[in-house]
Amino acid sequence: MKKRLAVYPGSFDPVTYGHLDIIRRGLEVFDHLIIAVAGNAEKSGLFSFEERIGLIRELVGDDPRVTIETFKGLLVDYVVSRGARVIIRGLRAVSDFEYEFQLAQTNRAIHSEVETVFMMTSVPYVYLSSSVVKTVAGLGGPVDSFVPPPVRAALEKKFAEGLPR
Repeated sequence: MKKRLAVYPGSFDPVTYGHLDIIRRGLEVFDHLIIAVAGNAEKSGLFSFEERIGLIRELVGDDPRVTIETFKGLLVDYVVSRGARVIIRGLRAVSDFEYEFQLAQTNRAIHSEVETVFMMTSVPYVYLSSSVVKTVAGLGGPVDSFVPPPVRAALEKKFAEGLPR
């Protein structure tokens, strides 16, 4: 029987409870999940790729069904190179859908065999984004309900190192 493999891409800068929810639910549908940590040219990263991967690894543990990698270039090319046919994307609001729909259609135009599966974000995380977390943390606000303790500690350390608030 062929293993059902999916790629869950994102910047994960930082990883939030919303991301972890999609990871957990993705593993209920697929046999193996590749968490693909991407850079975004439109966003400056707070955490390095190594820090992001380390935090994700700490949170998902040694689950053999999870691979965590970085990638460069087109996501859809990366997905094909890994032997996957499915991209998982989380949707929070209608505004996410338009952008994600464009990406999914573009990916299918490039590689028609690749499908995008949209997972609706669980209600507690509808408003949650890594950008919001960074803003709140940078202003000294509480992020306990947004991120797990290791991520909160990493945020506190980053901002204590003198990053602009």
